Amino acid sequence: MVTLGDVSSARAVLATALIRTPLLHSPWLSDLTGADIRLKLETLQVSHSFKVRGALHALGRLVERSAGSPPRVVTASAGNHGRAVAWAAERLGLAAIVFTPRGAPRTKLDAIQRHGAHLEAVATDYEHAERLALEYASSKGAVYISPYNNDDVIAGAGTTGLEIVEDWPEVDAVLVPVGGGGLISGIAIAVRGLRPAATVIGVEAAASCAFSAARAAGKLVTIEVKPTIADGLGGNVEPGSRTWPYIRDLVQHVVTVTEEDLTNGIRGLLAEEHLVAEGAGIAAVAALVGHRVPLSGRRIAVLLSGANIDVARLMDVIAERPN
Repeated sequence: MVTLGDVSSARAVLATALIRTPLLHSPWLSDLTGADIRLKLETLQVSHSFKVRGALHALGRLVERSAGSPPRVVTASAGNHGRAVAWAAERLGLAAIVFTPRGAPRTKLDAIQRHGAHLEAVATDYEHAERLALEYASSKGAVYISPYNNDDVIAGAGTTGLEIVEDWPEVDAVLVPVGGGGLISGIAIAVRGLRPAATVIGVEAAASCAFSAARAAGKLVTIEVKPTIADGLGGNVEPGSRTWPYIRDLVQHVVTVTEEDLTNGIRGLLAEEHLVAEGAGIAAVAALVGHRVPLSGRRIAVLLSGANIDVARLMDVIAERPN
């Protein structure tokens, strides 16, 4: 199991390479909810997503363990993790191959190639990309770096939670987008370790709610995955994923948001705070916009986890008539 000490060690490794992103008060969301809302702006992180925290930590640890023989790495991604792995591999001098869905956002695919990774945008969806990447790793002797089912990725992502509590020791709750669960697992380890009274709340897209279903069933189950603008949150998780015990034991609530909540969140954030977020990155904000979490009067940190939305898709969202 990943510990608070592991997360602290990861922070020491990442501190010289990554940005300590700001935690800023949101007048718009505070007025809307009656709570004190602060946004953790991982949209300003290297690669414009939190994913680089886990990717750089995992690849750095892999290099440490490789005894001078640089490993070849492979991953599957809806886009942001692949971009992060490509950036980290370029920094560390590693060869990387990234499998993604064919329809992944162009801005993410272009960035993967710009950092020198080999891109295979051939999958029908994220789960297909994951199968292809695992098959490639097995057949070619490459090391598979899961976006979530990896202890070093979880510890790296958890550094976000350390920063939140250090910058705001009085925080009452943290809202976190949930896909495979790596980010919320790391944050829960850090936040509950430093501030046990704090509440950690996960936010899933209603179109792909693997952990809501798991909590109802008491175990991971296969769900039907529907299309969502939060492409980074879509898909089933690997059987036996390391993230399930953390979400089961350390996360108090998991809520879902609709596609309307997500688009209203993107539109509202841009109009009111002049900040850009992608569908997956906006999920925690969408939970507030859609009134999915009653947190009036409390001090709430909200993860804005990624900004990599195609310009054309952003323009479509802006042009949509608000409901």
